[in-house]
Amino acid sequence: MTAVSPLAPTPRVAVADLTEIRAREPHRIAAAWAARSRRPLLGDDGRLLVVAADHSARGALGVRGDATAMNSRSELLGRLATAVSRPGVDGVLGTPDILDDLLLMGVLEDKVVIGSMNRGGLQGASFELDDRFTAYRARDIAAQGLEGGKMLTRICLDDPATVRTLEASASAVTELAEAGVMAMVEPFLSERVGGRLVNRLDPDSTIRSMHVAAGLGASSAHTWLKLPVVDELERVMDATTMPTLLLGGDPQGDPQDTYAAWGQALRLPAVRGLVVGRALLFPPDGDVAAAVDVAAELVHGPQGQGTP
Repeated sequence: MTAVSPLAPTPRVAVADLTEIRAREPHRIAAAWAARSRRPLLGDDGRLLVVAADHSARGALGVRGDATAMNSRSELLGRLATAVSRPGVDGVLGTPDILDDLLLMGVLEDKVVIGSMNRGGLQGASFELDDRFTAYRARDIAAQGLEGGKMLTRICLDDPATVRTLEASASAVTELAEAGVMAMVEPFLSERVGGRLVNRLDPDSTIRSMHVAAGLGASSAHTWLKLPVVDELERVMDATTMPTLLLGGDPQGDPQDTYAAWGQALRLPAVRGLVVGRALLFPPDGDVAAAVDVAAELVHGPQGQGTP
């Protein structure tokens, strides 16, 4: 391979070439972050559609009934490349391993990139609520020119590990605000049921988690919330002034019902868009582009209007 200057843009590469580049020319990743073309966080319509791809770092590889749906990295990257390239898709949320690959593939140019920060609470682990920051730090996000950092913040009143996660999330919010980039907080009121961690998705539990999340950090100037679609969403959204993106969650049931729920929720002024992963990347019919196009029209209107 030809040597690449540390400041030169990295040519787009195929998935099959990623391992060779990582082995022989790892400096190309830093060079590509430095050279990446960036865009404003929000377009003219003030809305965002972000594809989520940080589940695998927490050991959550299943989609619907398939526990191994995301085992193949090459397949996942292909699906992500298809999704992020569609009109109306503003960007992607992921951990460094995923984002570095997409960067080398040329997928992240002029896109909003959100770094996932805490992935230590592995799915199903006895320490799942001790959700330590094991991926991006705030200073990494700022140094690499990412547009924001996301933190999962589960609150379990019966588990003392919760306070450690709250403290870490508060520090991250403060540091991201100092850097002037988005802090995306994803709160849940959680509990253990039969030894399994479950997020409470009723309106009042969601509202309580929102109030805790909004108060994290020394500044709320750059805080956004990432919330599930729950019942009585108009009442729920009255609990905050923070701009909010709705998550897709683990897809269940008929996708048309999911799309209808998203469309209804997006009518609320505080809801500024969607952050969706598995529901778009692994639709029942396998047509990633079609699923993404539906979401893009719900967020931005026909033909992705409003995006830069």
